[in-house]
Amino acid sequence: MTSSTTNTAWLWGMVGLGAVLATRSILRQNRKIDFAGKNIIITGGSRGLGLVLARQLAEEGANLAICARDPYELDRVKEEFQAHGKRVFTYDCDLTSKDEINKFVKAARLELGPIDVLINNAGVIMVTPFDNATEDDFREALDTNFWAAYHTIQAVLPDMRQRKAGRIVNVASFGGKVAAPHLSPYVTSKFALVGFSESIRAEMKKDGIFVTTICPGLIRTGSPRHAIIKGQHEKEYAWFKIGDSLPGLTISAEDCAAQIIDACRHGEAERVITLTAKFGTALQGLSPSLMAETLTLINDLLPNPAPNLEGNQRAIGAGKESSLSQSVLATLTDKAAVKNNEIV
Repeated sequence: MTSSTTNTAWLWGMVGLGAVLATRSILRQNRKIDFAGKNIIITGGSRGLGLVLARQLAEEGANLAICARDPYELDRVKEEFQAHGKRVFTYDCDLTSKDEINKFVKAARLELGPIDVLINNAGVIMVTPFDNATEDDFREALDTNFWAAYHTIQAVLPDMRQRKAGRIVNVASFGGKVAAPHLSPYVTSKFALVGFSESIRAEMKKDGIFVTTICPGLIRTGSPRHAIIKGQHEKEYAWFKIGDSLPGLTISAEDCAAQIIDACRHGEAERVITLTAKFGTALQGLSPSLMAETLTLINDLLPNPAPNLEGNQRAIGAGKESSLSQSVLATLTDKAAVKNNEIV
């Protein structure tokens, strides 16, 4: 290939890239919405990332309805919002129940009016070697992380379609793109949510509904203390909590929430959040074999499965603290837990 041909190809490549970027910018601006006065549902909004999303959207003037299983957590959120002159509608709801989801959405609609935005944020996480996981563990993960989102979408969809407008945000995970070891029930459910979310976006567009898939990496929400732990409990909890705390590998809940809101505001198809998550997702796409080998090396560093019945028993993270999980390495997660209603 001559120098002239190479230069021409390079020039046309740059022109094509510029056209793509310009088109993307125009589409983003055309789809942009203002959240002031919008009626927004956030599932799992009583603590962690859901609470931070609620705080930021309240600052933008949105009308909020949040749900969670724990009525005491919801009461604390309501008190916090009232103290700052904000209103939030709270509802005690088990999202694994289709009937309770329908009741919540109906109550939110009666309180706020037609729902403009749904943010499926609620989720559960289990940290366990596969050898200590059971069929029930996988079913529970799917019930909360996939089926709850499915049923909530079905509950808001008729009104959105009738009005030819709406936004749906499904907060999945980097674990829905790359299958990390010792998280098999979690990643199975998140892969299901990512596939579902991506597939319905194309079909919802004709109804004026924009579906956004969010795949964050590690977020400092303070939530590890609520994780379900199996295997060698203290060791499994320690690596998970510390990994959730390290600067550079993680992002603050506030920064993550701001990115989610921005992606929803512009009707983006997908947003992968954190540099490590973007790199991992790109590597998975370019070379699945190389990523598989990398994950195998990571797995070799993690605790072995527990060979006894005790390892098959569930524990809650906060009940398996150790000197390592309470060390300086986990400081940022402990601070986030206090800030985001993870601890009374």
